[in-house]
Amino acid sequence: MTAHIGIVGCSAAGAALCYRTICEEGASLLGPHAHPEVSMHTPSLALYVDRLECGDRQGVADLMLASAHKLAAVGANFLICPDNTIHLAYDLVQATSPLPWLHIAEEVAATAVQHSYRRVGITGTDWLMGSEVYPAVLRNKGLDFALPNAKDRVRLNSIIMDELVCGIIKPDSVREFLAIIDRLKDDGCDAVILGCTELPLIASDDNSSLPTLDSTRLLAGAALRRAFAG
Repeated sequence: MTAHIGIVGCSAAGAALCYRTICEEGASLLGPHAHPEVSMHTPSLALYVDRLECGDRQGVADLMLASAHKLAAVGANFLICPDNTIHLAYDLVQATSPLPWLHIAEEVAATAVQHSYRRVGITGTDWLMGSEVYPAVLRNKGLDFALPNAKDRVRLNSIIMDELVCGIIKPDSVREFLAIIDRLKDDGCDAVILGCTELPLIASDDNSSLPTLDSTRLLAGAALRRAFAG
């Protein structure tokens, strides 16, 4: 018997991609049309954005915990959050969460170690890139990292928040993001973390100059393994 996965959603596109990945990869492991039981709760993205813009980490944590309690009430056994940015409140969630969580950065970093990467680029929203969500985990695993320059960070945040979370994909923005990855490669990176769950919509190993660490799909895979463990 597999465990019931609870998804604490934030932005629609990233949460949907994570859910779809769990269902599709679950079928490859369990058989046609089969996947673990999955429930998802998502408050309005505007509520998260308001709290992020004013630096209210506790407010972010409160939203995450509200989802956690609702998912616990419908029978979820553990939780995942397919949104890198709001992991900046993860430490505030842990103490009072009704269920255990998988940490997206831990899963990404573990994969980086498995592939023997030494220096990884971190991409995502400006909130994420200015946080310790990834640096703290990477340092703990002995990995070096680099961030895009200030100009690239501003542009990348705009691509994510003004386009991707709204379901908009512009060819020029795709090219700009791939150029940001190129500059991380020039900075000595041997892989790049797609640290926003929408970024896999525009970048992958097929078009990136660096191997990609797809946080959305890596978290989904970790959730499947946890679910199979019961």
